[in-house]
Amino acid sequence: MSAINTQKLDRIIERFAGVEHTLSSGATGEAFVKASKEYAELGPSAKAAQILKSAYAEREGLNEMLAGGGELAQMAEAEKPLLEERIDRLEQEMRILLLPKDAADERNVILEVRAGTGGDEAAIFAGDLFRMYQRYAASKGWKVEVISASDGEHGGYKEVIANIFGQGAYAHMKFESGVHRVQRVPATETQGRIHTSAATVAVLPEAEEVDIKIEDKDLRIDVYRSSGPGGQSVNTTDSAVRITHIPTGLAVAQQTEKSQLKNKNAAMKLLRSRLYEMERERLDKERAASRKGQVGSGDRSERIRTYNFPQGRLTDHRINLTLYKLPEIIEGPALEEVVQALITDHQATLLAEMDSEN
Repeated sequence: MSAINTQKLDRIIERFAGVEHTLSSGATGEAFVKASKEYAELGPSAKAAQILKSAYAEREGLNEMLAGGGELAQMAEAEKPLLEERIDRLEQEMRILLLPKDAADERNVILEVRAGTGGDEAAIFAGDLFRMYQRYAASKGWKVEVISASDGEHGGYKEVIANIFGQGAYAHMKFESGVHRVQRVPATETQGRIHTSAATVAVLPEAEEVDIKIEDKDLRIDVYRSSGPGGQSVNTTDSAVRITHIPTGLAVAQQTEKSQLKNKNAAMKLLRSRLYEMERERLDKERAASRKGQVGSGDRSERIRTYNFPQGRLTDHRINLTLYKLPEIIEGPALEEVVQALITDHQATLLAEMDSEN
């Protein structure tokens, strides 16, 4: 693995200094907001670049001592292995910081959890997953708001959709999309047999109006009376809203609120995020098709994880990670260990691709 070009490090440091100057010189309005965002993004890279440049300079000094011979050369010989080890670590950290950023990583999330195969047990498991994500979000200081929910007959959810608000929410949650399988003995099972059921999870970056332009002529909006629990007034007005995006056939419906306007706004928010994710997936597939040695389809229908309760085992099949701490993970905060393993694996893949292109 070759050393990182010092000119690249200089450019990062100079750019950061320029942004710092913009902020200190009294930038206001949009210029201030833009500079503040770039300052926050560049800060870790600029700091790492400075440290790595100092390490490179230190190595040059040691090489001069080695060339000079004598006692100084002996001292340098003893110090160099430790310095080389530190430089290797700093270069790896720098490469990770230089990886192309996913533009959606800092966004809020729309989380969708649906019961799959397995009947009542699948709905109960969908509820367990949703509570796991709620507790995980709480441990990160994020806020969770339920957009809509359809309860299971014996607990859990047939479907639940929620907003997760928090910095870096999508960066941490995006690898949760896919089919989650559970193996356990249901409470209703009298003979102690292990059942297998599943739930699907979709994690969408929350889209903004500037991301997706939706023309009024491309929408069909239907209103109807809400159904299900909600009090006496729930069925007396046409407050439920279904919006269909005609070009794609994508449809979303909302009936949580008593206000038709609020339901329409919530439905538009969900529709915009789903269309945004569809466009991201299309671009990802185009890039993947042009990348040599592409392995795996990344299809959301693939089973990504198994939760085996009798063995207390969680297995993430994408990275062959097995942890015997399922009770702690299902409680929420310990999910971070799985998330970090997935992020590390993703970074390793990107680094390998970057090295193969250089």
